Amino acid sequence: MLNSSFEPFQPLAAIATNQTAARILQPLCQTTEATLWLPESVEKTQNAQYYHSSLKKHLTSIWTSHKAIVFCLAAGAVVRLIAPLLADKQNDPAIVVIDSLGRYVISLCGGHQGGADLLTQLIADTIGAVPVVTGAASSCKLPAIDTLGVPYGWRKGEGDWTGVMAAAARGETVQVIQEVGNTLWQEHLPEQHSFSFDFSEIKPQARIWISLTQRKFAPKSDFPKVQWHPRVLWVGIGCERGTSRQLIETAINTTCQKYHLAKDAIAGIASIDIKSDETGILELCGNLSLPFKTFTAEQLRQVTVPTPSNVVANEVGTPSVAEAAAILAANNQELLVTKQIFKGDNEPGAVTVAIAQAELEYTGRTGKLFLVGIGPGSLDQITPAAKTAITSADAIIGYSLYTELIEPLQRVGQIIESLPITQEKQRARRAIELAQWGLTVAVISSGDCGIYGMAGLVLEALQADNWDGKTPQVQIFPGISALQAAASRAGAPLMHDFCAISLSDLLTPWEVITKRLQAAAQGDFIVAIYNPRSQKRTQQIITAREIFLQHRPSNTPVAIVREAYRDNEQVTLTTLEKMLEAPIDMLTTVIIGNNNTRNYANWMITPRGYSVNV
Repeated sequence: MLNSSFEPFQPLAAIATNQTAARILQPLCQTTEATLWLPESVEKTQNAQYYHSSLKKHLTSIWTSHKAIVFCLAAGAVVRLIAPLLADKQNDPAIVVIDSLGRYVISLCGGHQGGADLLTQLIADTIGAVPVVTGAASSCKLPAIDTLGVPYGWRKGEGDWTGVMAAAARGETVQVIQEVGNTLWQEHLPEQHSFSFDFSEIKPQARIWISLTQRKFAPKSDFPKVQWHPRVLWVGIGCERGTSRQLIETAINTTCQKYHLAKDAIAGIASIDIKSDETGILELCGNLSLPFKTFTAEQLRQVTVPTPSNVVANEVGTPSVAEAAAILAANNQELLVTKQIFKGDNEPGAVTVAIAQAELEYTGRTGKLFLVGIGPGSLDQITPAAKTAITSADAIIGYSLYTELIEPLQRVGQIIESLPITQEKQRARRAIELAQWGLTVAVISSGDCGIYGMAGLVLEALQADNWDGKTPQVQIFPGISALQAAASRAGAPLMHDFCAISLSDLLTPWEVITKRLQAAAQGDFIVAIYNPRSQKRTQQIITAREIFLQHRPSNTPVAIVREAYRDNEQVTLTTLEKMLEAPIDMLTTVIIGNNNTRNYANWMITPRGYSVNV
């Protein structure tokens, strides 16, 4: 199954020129579904493709058809190969180089707009290498200005992008004037940054406009300026049957020019449902990659508009199409432009245009929920797939302790939201909200996300929302569970049938928990106890011990493991009789052995079978 973290880079090519490099790239290709290209002189390798000309000619043939190309080759050789092919940042593929020993991954070209910086980090996470990213934005810990709005679906407008990015790289003051669009990105900037959000800033060295307005910048301005356009404008369209795409587009362009609105700020087109097959509108939406929303006459009739029409009401059953559709598409926001009527001089048809401004921009993206288990918390205990999910996400949501543990995997520009340990449901809801908007959200849990983690809560919340199973997309990344981590530090206590029981009664009645403790004790299960004791909940672990003493000898081995694989790890091997003498809290996992478990040479061992004699 494709690790969806690599999906934005498809189609992806990987190129090696010898067998050693092929061995480095082959497992990466299996994970990413990249096409592995080798010269025909290299011995046959499973799932590889072979080029029969020179590498230079082959590279020319695949250059425009791939979003990213990964080389396991000397960086100098790659530079000479790609130099004649480079055109511009907007269209060149991301170029990443892996050294011949697989120790370093280098973002060579297309770091921002091509995504090579992110791809470098993802590959490094996957193969256990060191990422090398040399871009100025990365070193300043600032989001790259030319990709700032990409996660939110913003469109790049005119301006001196090179000049503004150079000013940011020099640490100069970059004034940001944001008139529309979500400001979430502002809340997650580093403490020390060169952005100024003061509108009265007298002498900025550069400026970023985030606006729905189309501005014309003077060619000889005192400082460089650029503009991003969040897609907040919904254009309502009414038209006669058979009106051409050209006339509809002319009507929209003329309206935008008249009111100084940026076409790039258009989120989509809206109309009445009887226009769902209108060829001119469909062609326009296809050409401009715009969504087309339609509403019934009944829905449109409920909307109060400034210029209703009895003629329109008699024809289609509602006094307004363009104005009402724009308002509904913009989630019932007021009109920015009331209806404008256009007729062609030399062609049949007529168009009515109205524009409303939504509060929340349209991202144009399908949101994703990555439900990620981070294991016990040590970075080397997190699976490569989980690392790539964390690194690639637009937003990370989790308990503050967990977000701190994975800080080295976080990247510049990510949204990091930490909620308290008792607010699991709120975390799930917030993650779904962001994913429904179109972001890729990693919801992190310690251990395995599907064992007392966030996976179940998120899926429950989706079910309550009548989720269709497709949007947002969901992918689960398992992690090493707390019971596995604790067992590995104590020995091999889980070699026979075992179960896990949480002593927290926040979500489960205590009466149910005690029944499960009784059943596990009677059934001679090895038992991993989660959430054994908190500051307010101290009696439960005492009661659990009493229940087990009714069914097992007092010298039954017990492992008490606190903060497994973390800096403050504590491992105590003791007995059922003395287990309460050891420190136990919410960061502790307790493993109670069965009647065959024993301690030997400071290791806890459960025989694989009851008939085993040692």
